Amino acid sequence: RKEFVDLYVNYMFNESVQKPFEDFKRGFSRGCPTKKWKMFLPGELQTVLEGHVNYDWHCLEKNVNYINYRKSDETIKNFWNVFHSLPEEKKKMFLAFLSGSDRIPATALEYFVFHIADPKVEDPDTYYPFSNTCSLILSLPR
Repeated sequence: RKEFVDLYVNYMFNESVQKPFEDFKRGFSRGCPTKKWKMFLPGELQTVLEGHVNYDWHCLEKNVNYINYRKSDETIKNFWNVFHSLPEEKKKMFLAFLSGSDRIPATALEYFVFHIADPKVEDPDTYYPFSNTCSLILSLPR
């Protein structure tokens, strides 16, 4: 029985997925040449691929560009007051809403710039904030 279980486990976890994995690996290696990855330590490679997990939320606030807003506008002040009062998990959820990832890109937070824009709608009370993740624009109705 032990031999059967060992052979079955080996088949399920190794042999049955070998061909699909090799196809994936070949395709992945075309876009991300793995030979150059050897210069990274595992933690560094994880940061390059996934981003940073060290957050300085006040630095994030300093990197914002405003479109049809000024930093002194009441809506912006209220936004940042609410944002800074959020627990860490909710701030990460906002980052995911804004950028599609709850991590800061590998280039570091100092270079992570996003925009808060006024969508200039007639009745802002009927609109929710929305995000353009590709352009890093948060549309925040007044």
